[in-house]
Amino acid sequence: MAHQNTFAGNPLDRAGDLRNDPDWLAEQAAKPYAQALVLWEGRPLIEETGEGPRLAWLQMRHARTMVRDREAFLGLWNDEPVFAIEFEGSIDPTDGPLAGLGAFQEMRAAAAILPAKDAAIAGGAKSLFDWRRKHGFCANCGTLSETASGGWKRICPACGTEHFPRVDPVTIMLPVYKGGAEAICLLGRQAAWPAGRMSALAGFLEPGESIEEACAREVKEEAGLTVIATAYHSSQPWPFPSQLMIGLIAEVSDDQAQPDQTELEAVGWLTRAEARAVLAGEHPSIQAPPPFAIAHSLIKAWVDEV
Repeated sequence: MAHQNTFAGNPLDRAGDLRNDPDWLAEQAAKPYAQALVLWEGRPLIEETGEGPRLAWLQMRHARTMVRDREAFLGLWNDEPVFAIEFEGSIDPTDGPLAGLGAFQEMRAAAAILPAKDAAIAGGAKSLFDWRRKHGFCANCGTLSETASGGWKRICPACGTEHFPRVDPVTIMLPVYKGGAEAICLLGRQAAWPAGRMSALAGFLEPGESIEEACAREVKEEAGLTVIATAYHSSQPWPFPSQLMIGLIAEVSDDQAQPDQTELEAVGWLTRAEARAVLAGEHPSIQAPPPFAIAHSLIKAWVDEV
């Protein structure tokens, strides 16, 4: 990939066909080298090593003694099986069965400190468990569905409908205007964000809408600008809970931006020098989106554009 964002680059072979075989899955879980990463309410267990923070791993056999019916097969790493388990509830498992094995970190905090491959694996596991937790009943007839394919599918025992993990596509775009003395980019601010935080614009795709159409609609709705061209930059799996961020640079027809006061409370135009200062943490009033967010990558790509 020309550019790889945080939560992308999962190194596992997902074994999409093999995981449909229950006997094969049972064989994988019984292997002595089968490993399981651990989540608690969406937070990964992280241990400190001489090389820095890493995901903490348990033998799958050990993991199964602590958690039942909340496991998932994630794939193969160098032909060895990798699973995930999730604890639920308000009590931190490191105060009990996992004492001394590390600490649980909220996924955003984990993304800032984990190696890229670890973050990608953990993010995928979180999205999978989030889906399973919220989609336990058949959307067709309402019957409690059953887990299949190592956690990657649910099947309704009453009507036979198969349900798969959902991924919600989101366009995230950096509007740029090239008609002035120098090129400028637009950042927006939501009221709920930390003081000074500004970022790219974003919005969910709607049924029957192309990526380009969604980009143009969101920019028009949020900032009152007309998009005249779009360029794809990169994408990012975003496990909050399970989105695919589609990163774009969106050229607009003018610089008369107005925040809609619903999604955005403020907008601001930046030159490349000003945007560079934002990324460096040197701007007097604007804070950049965190480095692990694709919005940060979009701003940097535009700043570095030749």
